[in-house]
Amino acid sequence: MRDQPLPLALWWAAARPRTLVLSLAPVLLGTATGASAAHGLAWGPALAALLCAGLIQTGTNLHNDVADFIRGVDTEERLGPPRATVQGWFSPAAVRRASRAAFLVAFLAGCYLAWFGGWPIVLIGLLSLAAGAAYSGGPRPISHGPLGELFVLLFFGVIAVGGSDYLQTLQLRPQALLAGLVPGLPAAAVLLLNNYRDLEGDRQAGRRTLCHYLQRERCRPLFALLLLLPLVAAFACSGDTTHGMIPLLALPMAVRLTILLWHAPIGPELNRLLAGTAAYTLILSLLTGLAVLLA
Repeated sequence: MRDQPLPLALWWAAARPRTLVLSLAPVLLGTATGASAAHGLAWGPALAALLCAGLIQTGTNLHNDVADFIRGVDTEERLGPPRATVQGWFSPAAVRRASRAAFLVAFLAGCYLAWFGGWPIVLIGLLSLAAGAAYSGGPRPISHGPLGELFVLLFFGVIAVGGSDYLQTLQLRPQALLAGLVPGLPAAAVLLLNNYRDLEGDRQAGRRTLCHYLQRERCRPLFALLLLLPLVAAFACSGDTTHGMIPLLALPMAVRLTILLWHAPIGPELNRLLAGTAAYTLILSLLTGLAVLLA
C-alpha cells in the first residue's frame, strides 16, 4: 500500500509552485535592469521583492482555488492539475485562511519595501494585493472575462519589472516598462493556454474568456505572437546589438512551443505545454537580465 502524501506536500501542490516562476521572473529581470542602471545591487529590497511576489502569487492561487470551487468552475473532471478544494485535501475555510496568511506575510514584507521605496511602492503593493483578491473574487471576477491576459501582462510584466527596477534605482524609468513586456507577454500566453485547454468547462461555468471570443483556431497564432514579441522587446532593451543577441537564444524554444500547440490534442498533454511556456518566461527573463548586465 502506498503511503498517503504528507499534508505539507499537499499544501505545496495547492500553492501551484510551477506558477511561481511567473511572479519571480519579472522581479529578477527588474532587479537586473535596476542594478545595471544603479551600478550596484541593493540586496535587501531585491530579496524582499522576491518574497512579496512569491507570496502574492501563492495567496492568489489559493484564493482562486476556493473561489472557482464555490462558483462551480473547477470540478473533478477538469483537465488541469488537481486543485486542493475540489480534491478534498483541505476544507474551503482552511484554504481561505492559508490564502489570507500568504497575503498578510506579503503585506508585512511590503511594509519594508514601502519604507525603502516610498509612495510608488505603496501604490504598487496595494494594487497587487487588491488585484490578487479580485482576480477570482467579487461579483465580476477578472478571470471570468476577456481581460485576464491584459491583467497578467500588466501585473506580471510592466508593473512587476518596473517596481523591481525602481527599488534599485529609486527612479521611474521608461526602459523598465519596455523590459516588462519580456516576462509579461509570455505570462499572458500561459493564461491564454490555460483557457484554451479549459474552454468547454469555462463556458459551462459561465466564464467568457478571451479564448471564448476568439475560438481556439485564432488563439494559436495569438499564442505564437505572445512568445515572439517579447524577443523583440528583449533585443531592444539589451543595450546594444551584440548583447541583444543573447535573449535570442530562447527563440528555438518559442518556435517549439508554438509547433506543439498546433499539434497537441485537447487534454492533459497541454499541462506539459503550460509548464514549458512558464519555463520559457523564466529563461527569456534571465537571458535578458544577463544581456542588460553585460551591456
